[in-house]
Amino acid sequence: MHHYEHFWLDPKFWVAISFVIFVVLLGRTMWAKATEALDARANKIRAELDEAGRLRAEAEAMRRQAEADRAAAAAEAEGMIARAKAEAERLAAAAAAEAEASAKRRERMAMDRIAAAEAGAVAEVRQAAASIAASAAREVIATTLDATGDAKLVDQAISDLPRALRAA
Repeated sequence: MHHYEHFWLDPKFWVAISFVIFVVLLGRTMWAKATEALDARANKIRAELDEAGRLRAEAEAMRRQAEADRAAAAAEAEGMIARAKAEAERLAAAAAAEAEASAKRRERMAMDRIAAAEAGAVAEVRQAAASIAASAAREVIATTLDATGDAKLVDQAISDLPRALRAA
């Protein structure tokens, strides 16, 4: 075994120094790459969360609009029904006034006509109210289901986000 006068003359010392320098440089490079990868992933996750928040806000706006549309349609249907009832009452009053003015000999015939007119008016009013209510219900269902479906999809996507990120 050879003893050197000074330790820096020993080749093992320089091999050890070279190894330490290599490990330090390799460690710095690996640390930089790992940090860069983690930053990129954090930015991607942040962007996905921002997008999910934007989609949720859009869904909320659509839901509010659908509720406003439904309320407007319901109010319009109520107004139409009230007008139809007023028209039916006016028709019934006119038919009753006509019946009173009829002669005795035509009383029975007038009563049959009044009954037919009242039945027709009520059926017409019922048909109009049913048609209006069905149209309003169709519109409310169409707008409500779209907004609810979107909201459910957004909520499901947000709730699945942590699991998806763990899997990625």
